[in-house]
Amino acid sequence: MADPGVIARPIPSLLDDTVRNHPGKPAIAFLGRRWTYAQLDAEVTRATRGLQDIGVQQGTRVGLCLPNTPYSVIYFFAVLRAGGIVVNFNPLYVERELVHQIADSGAEVMVTIDLAAIYPKVASAASQTGLKKIVVCSMAAALPWLKGQAYRVARRGDLAAIPDDGVSVTARALTRSHAAPVPLTIAASATAVLQYTGGTTGVPKAAELTHANITCNAMQSWLDLGQRPHGTDRVLGVLPLFHVFALNSVMIVGVMTASEMILLPRFELDQVLAVIASARPTMFPAVPTIYTALLAAADAAAKPVDMGSIQLCMSGGAPLPAEVRTRFMALTGCWLMEGYGLSETSPVVSFTPPGRIYKEGSIGLPLTGTTVEIRAVDDPARVLPRGERGEICIRGPQVMRGYWNRPDETAQVMIDGALRTGDIGYLDEDGYLFLVDRIKDVILCGGYNVYPRVLEEALYQHEAVRDAVVIGLPDTYRGQLPKAFVTLKHGQQATPEELRAFLAGYVSKIEMPREVEIRAELPKTMIGKLSRKELLAEEAAKVA
Repeated sequence: MADPGVIARPIPSLLDDTVRNHPGKPAIAFLGRRWTYAQLDAEVTRATRGLQDIGVQQGTRVGLCLPNTPYSVIYFFAVLRAGGIVVNFNPLYVERELVHQIADSGAEVMVTIDLAAIYPKVASAASQTGLKKIVVCSMAAALPWLKGQAYRVARRGDLAAIPDDGVSVTARALTRSHAAPVPLTIAASATAVLQYTGGTTGVPKAAELTHANITCNAMQSWLDLGQRPHGTDRVLGVLPLFHVFALNSVMIVGVMTASEMILLPRFELDQVLAVIASARPTMFPAVPTIYTALLAAADAAAKPVDMGSIQLCMSGGAPLPAEVRTRFMALTGCWLMEGYGLSETSPVVSFTPPGRIYKEGSIGLPLTGTTVEIRAVDDPARVLPRGERGEICIRGPQVMRGYWNRPDETAQVMIDGALRTGDIGYLDEDGYLFLVDRIKDVILCGGYNVYPRVLEEALYQHEAVRDAVVIGLPDTYRGQLPKAFVTLKHGQQATPEELRAFLAGYVSKIEMPREVEIRAELPKTMIGKLSRKELLAEEAAKVA
């Protein structure tokens, strides 16, 4: 049953409320320039009318292919106010990936930025698809005036020339009109965002998230975070806003609570440390590798690193090693909670709220209004009792409408109205959720299930290990065998043999990795998650 505090609303109403109640509060800080909520609303209003003038109406799919900038927030809300549907694009996509996603979503308009690393790919993709218009935002114009002028001169090689071809239009030209937007009534049940994901079957597809999915999930998160007072937080936005984790924790919750969003285009360690020291964020959502990098920087620093302003951190996207959580909380004094979610759940399913019991290895309690079921992997119709391992299935207002234009695949991931996550886990006697592993990542070793997460957690217990990833490799005798990849902490040493000997005290012989490979760095995804997929591809290439 949904909590009475979780109310389905159209997303733009969150901004409307904050502008009405907190117009002068800081909304965005970006590389030295700031916007209040009243100023943000004025930018969104002009962009909304500009989008309507080029044909955006109810149901029009509009792509956002942007690094973290004020434009990410402005055009997200403008598209929705115009009645459109946001399609989030990773600006690091290669042209082929852009073409596929434009065609699959049916996007007609793309909003991007005038960076030479991004705009030419979008323009080329437009010529191969049904993309009708490209709105091009200026990086220099988002900076303070003097810094913007210097950027145009010193970084001219980083900027793309924008042709007058009838397809591309600058954001400045788009927002020139001061006419009011055409008023619309937007239903909470309408589709708001197409969020692309590998899903539970590994095929890229769009989770169709409604306004209600996203606003309910933001409210669920706020309720369980202790209902922090509006207008008091500063949230550091390093994770990319095109990713559903940051979309919720930085932008949607941020706007709903009149928080200041401190945006950075990407994660650069020295810049993040400087911004923490100067902007004094109170909330910092990130992935485990970012917290690990900050700890390493603190260990290597000649003087203490001040991160005392941070009160609350949310870790998601990958398992959070217990040792990293303990050390980061000791360094900052903040509450670092591990959460769990998926693109298909807008995204948050569970976390351990501040002030509640923390259980090591748990991904917390289901959010208010969320029901977690554990179903048998070999018989999904059977719901298992607490304590037994099975597939995690989710019910709640945040569960997606389905996969965009893929009814068959939608049917495959739904069971009796619940979303099948493809993850293996269990609920303990107190209702805490524990994630064991992904079904697709389980290593089948001689008929025995080996869980990479278990091996990774064991490796993190070694004092020298910074990062750890375990994958399964083909084996003619046992079917698969695990292989571990690790990086070491600054100033620490260990050999593969030492690490295997260490593991002997934590795992069985059949779980023991065939090989431990020590590397200087491990591949990561755009949001900083360790990439098991790339390591599997590397090993397959070696065999080939």
